[in-house]
Amino acid sequence: MKHTISELEDIASQVRRDILRMVHAVQSGHPGASLGCADFFTALYFEVLNHNTSFNMDGKDEDLFFLSNGHISPVWYSVLARSGYFNVSELATFRKLDSRLQGHPTTHEGLPGVRVASGSLGQGLSVAIGAALAKKINGDKSLVYALLGDGELQEGQNWEAFMFAPHNKVDNIIASIDYNGQQIDGPTEQVLSLENLHAKFEAFGWHVITSNGNNMEEIVKTLQYAKSLTGKGKPILNLMSTQMGYGVDFMVGTHKWHGSAPNDAQLESALGQIKETIGDY
Repeated sequence: MKHTISELEDIASQVRRDILRMVHAVQSGHPGASLGCADFFTALYFEVLNHNTSFNMDGKDEDLFFLSNGHISPVWYSVLARSGYFNVSELATFRKLDSRLQGHPTTHEGLPGVRVASGSLGQGLSVAIGAALAKKINGDKSLVYALLGDGELQEGQNWEAFMFAPHNKVDNIIASIDYNGQQIDGPTEQVLSLENLHAKFEAFGWHVITSNGNNMEEIVKTLQYAKSLTGKGKPILNLMSTQMGYGVDFMVGTHKWHGSAPNDAQLESALGQIKETIGDY
């Protein structure tokens, strides 16, 4: 283990502070699901992913990650910076003119760690499957990871991808669903019910595992277990329960913070609930 669970929790705490400060500074961005996914991203980049911060687009002989629900860019940018892809001070440029840290991740600015533009929902899994197939063709034993939002599953292209991967035995991919039950217009069950996702993914031919994405020890163990299931003929699906806005009492569990920035008083209250562990940028 590269880090103890306590160390990973401290990193995730700092990531949550980064998210809040980045979104507040420009009064724009998506803090809710970013906060909810801080533990997942921390576990992935600091414990599970075999990756190289000396970034190259090909990613040969290293694990790749693709973020489909690109609006939660604040959490990804924080973890990329904190793990060494670029200087942490650059987080202060989030969503500003000429910044490499756009609201949705893009590639033309050359930000290390980002291999595809995302935020047009429903497309990330297709890209990740393509990358996984390329690794198979090239004899590269590394893995491909992807994260999707649950509301994003209302986009039809996802289901073509969910059919394609098992049919073609793409067994070097681990996809996770941020299953927080919220989207921009309200609870997913009110906007367009997702019904029994576990049963759906199993019926499509995925090996489905479940996890609590806001429990660091559990998410680390789940992702490690997912790795052990690769190479056995089926793609892996981690149905990961999280709470939108996790860590901040007035943000948790509501769609209202999907894409809203805290004001000065709200930022002060939120930061008061999340300890500074590594140092603010």
